[in-house]
Amino acid sequence: MKRKITIGVTGLNAIDSPGPGVSVIRGLLESTKYECRIIGLSYESLEPGIYMHDLVDKSYSIPYPSAGTRILMERLAYIQEKEQMDVIIPNFDAELFLFMKLEAELKEMGISMFLPTQKQFEERQKHNLPEFGKKYDILVPFSKTIYSTAELYGLGDEFDYPIVVKGKYYEASVAQSADQAVNYFHKISSKWGLPIIIQQFVDGSEYNITGLGDGKGNMLAAVPMRKQYITDKGKAWGGISIDDEEMIELTRHFLEQTKWKGGFELELMKSKEGKFYLLEINPRIPAWIYLAVGCGQNIPEALVALALDEKVEPYQTYDVGKMFIRYSWDMIVDVEEYQKISTLGEL
Repeated sequence: MKRKITIGVTGLNAIDSPGPGVSVIRGLLESTKYECRIIGLSYESLEPGIYMHDLVDKSYSIPYPSAGTRILMERLAYIQEKEQMDVIIPNFDAELFLFMKLEAELKEMGISMFLPTQKQFEERQKHNLPEFGKKYDILVPFSKTIYSTAELYGLGDEFDYPIVVKGKYYEASVAQSADQAVNYFHKISSKWGLPIIIQQFVDGSEYNITGLGDGKGNMLAAVPMRKQYITDKGKAWGGISIDDEEMIELTRHFLEQTKWKGGFELELMKSKEGKFYLLEINPRIPAWIYLAVGCGQNIPEALVALALDEKVEPYQTYDVGKMFIRYSWDMIVDVEEYQKISTLGEL
């Protein structure tokens, strides 16, 4: 008998730069432990996951993170009164801090989560990554945080072009010159604000590994993959699971040192000299998590079990040579549904 539970999931924007929500839900619906009723939590009325009725049982709009904790809490209290959610899985970097601040209050309402601590969240921020690397003995490309374009022209003594221009939450572009870097600075900061992170470009191949930490230093899951196809936004549109003991050991080291709690993704670059450099730590489940499910590690299911304070046995194996290939298709949606979520905030 599967346990019946209700789970709220954010990140339903299955677009060219997709959120993890739809993939997380697919993993939950394949759970062998839980019979899941899914509540979609959306920020925009055109997030495709809202209209995927075979995956999402009911959807509610929630306020943008910029609205603050009180407004979000009021909205979640309204949703909880109707739906009695057991667990919420937030899937966006920008919303995680609010959910972490509300964790105790949500617990009192009957909603459990399993999130990184605020300390863990802060020290892996892109602008803190160089210090993170030194503290935990992990190779990190040299980087610098800047707040104005004027600073870009003074970087010649510290960086060689090309350089990587990164937003504090999302997006990264490789600049071949100072003028190009200025253009990316304006483009990225207009969307995500300041600061901007300048990182030394590492020539090599891109790899990612997703996993799950129990908050005590133990690795409960880990699946590495090599990107096969990358979009112009740097997102993996295809990838393949690989057997790489060095990546697994790096991940185990990361978990032992940081005592990471919850899901994560390590973005790595393997240089032509064969060294792995840590480019980013995403403090949540990645959009390609369904590959891990397909390889035999249902990380969304295990995350729910941890949130419910249930014992989780570490995954010992995963299938190598499994590929994911992302694709797009057109859904036909009645305009009445769009009007309902737009005006009433629920569907």
